[in-house]
Amino acid sequence: MQVTARVTAFVLASAMATWAQTEQHGLPARASAADYQSQAAAGKVTIAAEFTGHAVPNDQGPLQIEDFVVVEVALYGASGERLVIAATDFSLRIGGRKAPLPSQPWGLAAKNVKDPEWAPPEAAGEGKPKGGGLTTGGGGGNQRQPGEPPPLPPKPPIELLRSWQQRLRKAALPEGDRALPQAGLLFFPYSGKDESIRSAELVYEGPAGKATVTLR
Repeated sequence: MQVTARVTAFVLASAMATWAQTEQHGLPARASAADYQSQAAAGKVTIAAEFTGHAVPNDQGPLQIEDFVVVEVALYGASGERLVIAATDFSLRIGGRKAPLPSQPWGLAAKNVKDPEWAPPEAAGEGKPKGGGLTTGGGGGNQRQPGEPPPLPPKPPIELLRSWQQRLRKAALPEGDRALPQAGLLFFPYSGKDESIRSAELVYEGPAGKATVTLR
């Protein structure tokens, strides 16, 4: 019985490891590195990238993250070339700062991801006075009283939020030993407006070598 249980556990662990390695992540790499905004060479590997600001490219519709900016990156090599890829090999220098922003895991960026086109359903009874109270006119009922804190912004249903987060996860740059080309998203903490970023450089330091890709 113990031997059977051990064999079963080993088979399950192997199956989960294989699934983790074969699960599809990232975005489809474009036909060539020239199809991206900017390119730079790191040894035998070409790194292509495009700055998308707070917008999150994915294949299922628009997404945004207010406290992160996003870079779509792709890595190209010769036929049969492989590379050990890690998001931590990348950083983003904004505005010529000496210390670039390190890439962050997709899970941190996913906390505040949203669909900019999503609108909450109207609350039941919206526009009606509360408990027969008086209103000041001009805007219907439920008006905020002097000194009352502003209402919290509406939150999407948890199932909807999770679906947005899964889209973010699937679009993130694949990691590990991979056959090239590979493409996906990198996330960097920055809450300022896109328009305030006058210059941006994606910095790579990894197994392929070193490279700086000028994005702006």
